Amino acid sequence: MAKYKMILDLDTGIDDALALAYAIADQDCDLIGIIGSYGNVLIEQGTQNSRDLLSLLGASNVPVYEGLSHSSTTSNFTVQPVSARIHGDNGVANLNLTHASTKIEKQSGVDFLIDAAHKYKKNLLLVPTGPLTNLAAAIKKDPAITKLIGHVTLMGGALTVPGNVSPVSEANIHQDPEAANAVFQSDIELTMVGLDVTTRTLLTKQETRIWRNLKTKSGSIYADLVDYYIEAYKETNPHLNGCALHDPLAVAAALEPKLLDTIYLNMKVDTNEPYEGRTIGDETRLNLPAITTQVATNVDVKRFTTKFMERLTTLFQKY
Repeated sequence: MAKYKMILDLDTGIDDALALAYAIADQDCDLIGIIGSYGNVLIEQGTQNSRDLLSLLGASNVPVYEGLSHSSTTSNFTVQPVSARIHGDNGVANLNLTHASTKIEKQSGVDFLIDAAHKYKKNLLLVPTGPLTNLAAAIKKDPAITKLIGHVTLMGGALTVPGNVSPVSEANIHQDPEAANAVFQSDIELTMVGLDVTTRTLLTKQETRIWRNLKTKSGSIYADLVDYYIEAYKETNPHLNGCALHDPLAVAAALEPKLLDTIYLNMKVDTNEPYEGRTIGDETRLNLPAITTQVATNVDVKRFTTKFMERLTTLFQKY
């Protein structure tokens, strides 16, 4: 029996697709739902991608909910050209995935999260891999959930390295810095897994060949997804010699926190230019105990990448 209930909050592009597969593949994880967000793609495309991938991986029973379609301070959202280049116009490398027959759940993603927090309490893990709009909205609607949810492990931010959309800001945080700041200023227990550590975890075409050689539908599709991602990284991050496993690392660390080295730090997110989206220590809480927010500073790369390949390869053998 799985040890934890997990909710993924995804803007389903390629690394979100890998995170989804990891959550399905890990025996300690009972994936109870996916909340759609915006970012790599529009929310409608992202939720379709999630349903299609769940179907591909034999997990059509996992419900998909629609979260908020734009940031807490805007009335709409437009996908940035760099996102389309990295993930493809449709978020999944421009592949034509077989459309799942499952429908979006009628309940809102925010209400689903609140209900799940009250039902599962400390056994619930939340992993947001896009903007923090949905979580911030849930906390605003029901502040009690900050004391209920077992842990939030988010992919986002950059503490000790430059950002990837500005010199100081990482993309997920930059999508809605006000929401991210509200989450960091709350008393919810969370771990920030930022670019500092995710860009240490790399996948190459050596690994995708293993999946392609399985001769299964899921193995071939995921190999195509990641090969596209690797080619995009050659343009955007040629120094890495592979593609970073941003989102799946957050899922893995939620289930096995010891994969990460962390520090406790009271955090804030700057919301005004020129530092909009910067994740940094909160100077106004410098002398207060830091007891809820951890920031990852390093990762056991070999242990994580080995677990990642073992779990996903085993999953892809089945479908």
